[in-house]
Parts: sequence; structure tokens; C-alpha cells
Amino acid sequence: AANGKVPVLTFLSGLTCSEENFMVKSGAQRVAAELGLMLVSPDTSPRGEGVPDDPDDNYDFGLGAGFYVNSTAAPWSQHYQMYDYVTTELQQVVFDNFPGDASRHGLTGHSMGGHGALTIGLRNPNLFKSLSAFAPICSTLHSPWGKKAMGYYLGSDTSSWAEYDSCEVARNVADPNAYEKILVDQGATDPFLVEQLQPELFKAACAERGLPLELRIHDGYDHGYYFISTFIEEHLRFHADQLTR
Repeated sequence: AANGKVPVLTFLSGLTCSEENFMVKSGAQRVAAELGLMLVSPDTSPRGEGVPDDPDDNYDFGLGAGFYVNSTAAPWSQHYQMYDYVTTELQQVVFDNFPGDASRHGLTGHSMGGHGALTIGLRNPNLFKSLSAFAPICSTLHSPWGKKAMGYYLGSDTSSWAEYDSCEVARNVADPNAYEKILVDQGATDPFLVEQLQPELFKAACAERGLPLELRIHDGYDHGYYFISTFIEEHLRFHADQLTR
């Protein structure tokens, strides 16, 4: 940064997380420093006085679970505008105040944040030049987590959910070659793999549209941050390579 603007990687975290989980648990800083890569780690939902939470105090909706969507249903619509936060507000904060290069910006995330990274990245190749995910929720239309969140945030009309479903977004991208490669890592012993994550659906959608997906399934790994810390270096080098060409 002393010599000019640097490439940027934004990491979107998962359910129950704040901005601190990735900072504390991933071990990404050492490699990012070596690569000259700025890391951005936003929170996962709005917070503060008057921000509504899950009516039943469950972990999978509300605070810590914004799902990176723009809510249209009351009372969530007043605060839960996380898609705009990531694509507009956060962009301005980062690039108006720090030496990041807006033309070299990558996006990644984990679980709910992997869903956010895939949907936002595929919809905004003008903003993001590299894309990856760890154990993403691949279909909000078909996972219990996604169905609950979309039902609250967007209402009962499931046709409005498609723009926040990674598979549907993948099938409808304007340019399937916008990204040279999309990297997704998934643990084979992830307890949420079958019911909630369903990477096979995203793989099929990418194949249908001709998107260059590399889906890697890793034996012995679950859904936690040991999985992320093991493979974060490969993701950082993947993004640095994409962003410095």
C-alpha cells in the first residue's frame, strides 16, 4: 500500500458470525500480507437498537443472519438491506478511505456467506473480478435455512427468491465467461452437506450454463473454521493470481 493501490478480497461470513470470526480464526493475514492483498471482513447483518431479530430467538435468522439480501417484507425491510450494503455502501467505504484498487476486487465467503458471495459475485462481475466460496448454501429455494430466511425477508412469493438463489443466478448470468474460474471447496463430512448446502445443485446449474466451476470435495473436513484455515491460503493465492493479471 505504500507504493500504490492494492487488490482487495472481501470475505462474507456465515450464520451467527460477526466481522471478527474471519479475522480471528482463518489465519488469512499472514498470506495476505505476503501477497499484498487487502482483506475486508464485513458483519453479517444490521445490528443495534430497533433492529428486529428472529421471533423465536433462533440462530438461523435475524441478527447474525442477514443472508446478503435486500429485504422487501416488514419489519425486516427497514434494516436488512445487506445486498446493497455489500455492493454499494461497503464499496464506497473501502475505496474512498483505503488504498484498495476497485478494479481488482475479489469476493469469497463461507456457508451463508458463500451463498452471498456466489449470488452477489455472479450478479456483479463489473464489481468483482474473482470469485470463490467455502461450503456455500447453494440453493435458498431448496434448503431449510434458505426457505426460512427468504420467507421472512422476501415474503411468500417464491418467484422473488430466485435472484438470491445461487443456482438460479448461475443459470441466468449474462456472460458465463465473466470469471476465468469459480473455486468452491466443500468438506465431505460437513453435517449440513446433504440438507442445507447441496453443492451438486450448483454444479449442475454451472454445467447447464457453461460456467467454469471447480468444485473440490475434501475428505475428513466438516463445516468449521479448521476447514477454512486449511484451505484459505489456496483461496488467497487463487484470488491474488486472478486479480494481478
